[in-house]
Amino acid sequence: MHDARSATTERPRTGRPRTLHDFRLAELEAWVVERGYPRYRARQLYHWAYQQLALDYGVMSVLPKAMRQELQETLPITNLVEVRRRVTDDGETIKFLFRTEDEHFVETVLMFYPDRTTVCVSCQIGCAVGCSFCATGLSGLIRNLTPGEMVSQVVYAARVARERQRRLSNIVVMGMGEPFQNYDAVLRFVAIVNDRQGLGIGTRHITLSTAGMVPFIDRLAEEPYQVKLAVSLHAPNDGLRSQLVPLNRRWPVDELLAACRRYVAKTGRRVTFEYVLIDGLNDDEKTAAELARKLRGLLCHVNLIPYNPTPAAPLYRRPAPERIERFRAVLEHYGIPATVRYSRGVEIAAACGQLRAHEEARRGRRLPAVAGQ
Repeated sequence: MHDARSATTERPRTGRPRTLHDFRLAELEAWVVERGYPRYRARQLYHWAYQQLALDYGVMSVLPKAMRQELQETLPITNLVEVRRRVTDDGETIKFLFRTEDEHFVETVLMFYPDRTTVCVSCQIGCAVGCSFCATGLSGLIRNLTPGEMVSQVVYAARVARERQRRLSNIVVMGMGEPFQNYDAVLRFVAIVNDRQGLGIGTRHITLSTAGMVPFIDRLAEEPYQVKLAVSLHAPNDGLRSQLVPLNRRWPVDELLAACRRYVAKTGRRVTFEYVLIDGLNDDEKTAAELARKLRGLLCHVNLIPYNPTPAAPLYRRPAPERIERFRAVLEHYGIPATVRYSRGVEIAAACGQLRAHEEARRGRRLPAVAGQ
């Protein structure tokens, strides 16, 4: 009676199998109508997927049994499988490790704060940027994640938050990967999680973090979504930043900051600069003063992040608390607002890439040494 063509043979431009989490509502309506079902069934599916946070068609009792069976066979809700979960001693940070359908691993972190609940989402498997202090970047890039794989991370996190009578309120795309190297998929992900018929997370509660891909900062400023922009800066000059962030050789500090100024002028929105403090490298008062002078007059906020130790970069260390405080004090002396944000979940390997690396090692698989697509 109904067209039973397998959705698993319908692949988006990424080449990955399509899932329910890849669809926007209008697309899902067209999909169900094409298969002979009433259009309203798509809204019922969306309700179950994003209001009830269902991961199994079997619980969608409002749908006909035959339709549920067909969907089970042709359109998986998600292709992520949770394989590991670690929780901090205080229970306020949870790290998930998911396996994809092509047997790779993706990390997601859920963080509970008094005034919000935030999920940190990955957008790639690995990363091609290669920041010298980052476990993800040192492993290279396997592939981009699909919009659905990113949405699934949010749904899993929202389910766990709901178990604690908390509503997932914020999304930061600061996990594995460089969002602007997967730009179209990330923007599609934003559209799906923002849909009022779905999760309904406001774009002002969504932050995209880039290592500094200048053309995409300009492009983002033209988008209709009022997402927040975070830039991983880590140094105020090219010599030091190129050592930490190889992407700086393509888009140097002054060029990057000029793009940030254009972004602020276009959108009126503040830029957040992420600055990882590494002992003896970029954490002295002279460097703080140089950073402050570079940022003078720019609508911004600096998040100072004391380095989270990882075996991937054993020579780097976290600065002493007094050095961290002096760095912050210098910025504020120059009128640059700054906050010290200690990385959560050190005891559960919550820094980007650590849990994935542990799992790959456990399975006897070596991570790639260079980026690949």
